[in-house]
Amino acid sequence: MRNIILLGPPGAGKGTQARYLVDTKQMVQLSTGDMLRDAQAAGTEMGKKVAAIMAEGKLVTDQIVIGLIREKLQDGAEGGFIFDGFPRTLPQADALAKLLSDMDMKLDAVIEMQVDDEALVARVSGRSTCGQCGEVYHDETKPWPESGECINCGSTQVKRRPDDNAESLKTRLNEYYKKTSPLIGYYYAKGNLQRLDGLASIDEVRESISWIMGT
Repeated sequence: MRNIILLGPPGAGKGTQARYLVDTKQMVQLSTGDMLRDAQAAGTEMGKKVAAIMAEGKLVTDQIVIGLIREKLQDGAEGGFIFDGFPRTLPQADALAKLLSDMDMKLDAVIEMQVDDEALVARVSGRSTCGQCGEVYHDETKPWPESGECINCGSTQVKRRPDDNAESLKTRLNEYYKKTSPLIGYYYAKGNLQRLDGLASIDEVRESISWIMGT
């Protein structure tokens, strides 16, 4: 079992690599957005609390997110867990460390996917995804198939995030550098941090992650 954090700015390729690990290593991806949506759909006590907060347009507290993560960890995962999009801040990192310690678990690696800003703008500006399975495409490097069907699931639903453009990305990058980049030093000090070249090919990044995980 391996428990890892994928760390990097928007567009670094974290989602693509997480999906591969889920499909091939039997890992469970803990994405904050997915957990919040699942909680609302399940209608549990925690889910009703989440729904009420979001209906008021408020942000879900770190305490609630940690509660959702605890529930997922209790379910277990044969291949371990991927923390994607959490933690984003130093207080969240401390809360996650305490939770894992309380559950007699640990982080095996924090993998920083390094990509420079100019490359991120080019990557994100042309990005689209399959609306059904989440397969990622790019106008230049991996265009949506001429057949109109996703190569992975055959869906004809193609999606583009409205904020996948240069101006919005700069705002998102500023937020990342301000709040999330301090985690790099945090995990380096703890001896968890591993760095890889996020500009390498998808297969090369996969191989680097596998090497880091020892699988």
